[in-house]
Amino acid sequence: MPIADVTSSITTFIGDHGLYAVFGLMVLAAVIPVASELTMLYAGALASGAFANAHVIAFGHQIDSHAWAYVAVSVTGLLGNLVGATIGWWIGSYGTTGLERHGRLLHVTPARLERAERWFARFGGVAVPVGFVTPGVRSFVAIPAGLARVPYGRFLPLAAFGCGVFCFGLAAIGWAFGSSYDSVHRVLDYIAVAALLVLVVYGVLRWRSTRLPRRAPDSPR
Repeated sequence: MPIADVTSSITTFIGDHGLYAVFGLMVLAAVIPVASELTMLYAGALASGAFANAHVIAFGHQIDSHAWAYVAVSVTGLLGNLVGATIGWWIGSYGTTGLERHGRLLHVTPARLERAERWFARFGGVAVPVGFVTPGVRSFVAIPAGLARVPYGRFLPLAAFGCGVFCFGLAAIGWAFGSSYDSVHRVLDYIAVAALLVLVVYGVLRWRSTRLPRRAPDSPR
């Protein structure tokens, strides 16, 4: 299916079902790459009133205030992402056997699982908020966090921070750029690649620093 068709389907789904669509898509986006960037960008543009015939609908009522519409889509995206992150963490913590058999359905392979465990061992808790903030990476954080046995009481607030920055930030960008959200989405793809490169370089440097032989303390003369 062409990318333009996927984009159109997502934006139409959000336009037709409002906050319910944002919530559902962000639940899925925590464990499957389903364009969470596009979802929040479009939701922010929708909240700004950029589209004359589309509005933010909550429980059957239109939100007329653009500011409250922005808050509504951002909070909805955050809650959806946290629900999805909790599901992903639970799968990683208690569904190891199932992941080994059916992980490809979630784009999870044994090689990725092994890399994820090394990633969390190397970066610790920082991997959770940074991962959830980074476009293109955020769908591969929750399950590996469960596999790495990150305690849920620690995982949830870290995930909430990362997801909150992402949802409120992307919705704000969508709000600011209005109907030009699609151009912003392409720019974010480049930012995601740059962020990944920075993280990889940091990981390599940290790994090398642990491999360098330590100098023995000077012996007394």
